[in-house]
Amino acid sequence: MTFGYLLSRTNRLLSRRAEKSLAPLGLAVAQVPVLGALREGASLTQKELAAMAQIEQPAMAELLGRMERDGHIRRTPDPRDRRSSLISLTASAKKKLAPAREAFIAAHQEALSGFSETEIVQFMAFLERTVSNLEGLHDSR
Repeated sequence: MTFGYLLSRTNRLLSRRAEKSLAPLGLAVAQVPVLGALREGASLTQKELAAMAQIEQPAMAELLGRMERDGHIRRTPDPRDRRSSLISLTASAKKKLAPAREAFIAAHQEALSGFSETEIVQFMAFLERTVSNLEGLHDSR
């Protein structure tokens, strides 16, 4: 097996586990970057959220449309730009943040079961270095 395959498989399995835990809350893994960005009461534009989540604007628009439909976000006019809206979390979404965080922690603990603390720290350092290496390659193009 290759490094890329193992990373991809790990990501899929972890995402599947998280989806299962988030489903009873009416949330999805794809929504987590938006929830995280807005959790402290921030109001951001779709463009800002797309940049933070590192996804294209059309994909973010679709995601936000589903989140608005499900009552997780609200849009208000942006006083700086009438063509834009500010997005913030609804009270009901804010109540789901703690249980969602607990679901992610449980999934991570399950994934790292059997690893020592030292191994976890080392594994995280390896992953951070891998991300840094790949971001450096991406940025230099």
